[in-house]
Amino acid sequence: MRSFDDIFALAAKRKGGTATLEGMLKHPRPVGELAARPAADWLQEMARAVFQAGFSWKVIEAKWPGFQAAFDGFDVDRVAFYHDEDLDQLLADQRIVRNGAKVQSVITNARMLRDLQAETSDVSGYLAHWPVTEQVDLVALLGKRGAHLGGNTAQRVLRAMGWDAYVLSKDVVKRLIEEGVIDKTPSSKTALAAVQDAFNQWHAQSGRPMTQISQVLALSVD
Repeated sequence: MRSFDDIFALAAKRKGGTATLEGMLKHPRPVGELAARPAADWLQEMARAVFQAGFSWKVIEAKWPGFQAAFDGFDVDRVAFYHDEDLDQLLADQRIVRNGAKVQSVITNARMLRDLQAETSDVSGYLAHWPVTEQVDLVALLGKRGAHLGGNTAQRVLRAMGWDAYVLSKDVVKRLIEEGVIDKTPSSKTALAAVQDAFNQWHAQSGRPMTQISQVLALSVD
């Protein structure tokens, strides 16, 4: 496995130099700022990521004001207490994409967030302060307790919220394979642990956020 500096050099060469590459890199939100965001923001990004999966992102974004209205602004306490009649109304609501499993997932994820709030007394703070060196465990928790948050969906939710997340896109996976970290798209606990360990090493070497490390890996491949 190459050092982060070596991979950064590959990406910089592909993108026209260090300054150009630096200008492309994103910065995660400060933890305190992320912790202050309401639980509704988490539910909204979960819903957006779930509905975008397998659909045109442009269609979902065009309809998003309708989603916000239909789901009561993604208020966690209200959505968590939706019942069968609320579900029936949503499935007849032309403002949203009426996919039954995805609509139900919003309710399930609201209940997860409500439960985490009860368990921790501060669900946003709990998620915001989760160590970035243990992202694989946070993604596993969301996938186990939530709905339709498997694969890269939970990673995309974290990134959208501004949490310092890596995302295992096709290009990131390609770089990880070239570096000998994994031999295929990771799905097993062993492979995901190897990915986390690699990111942790590059994080320690560079002092950069995981978000930027992930971007650099993606930009380093042809």
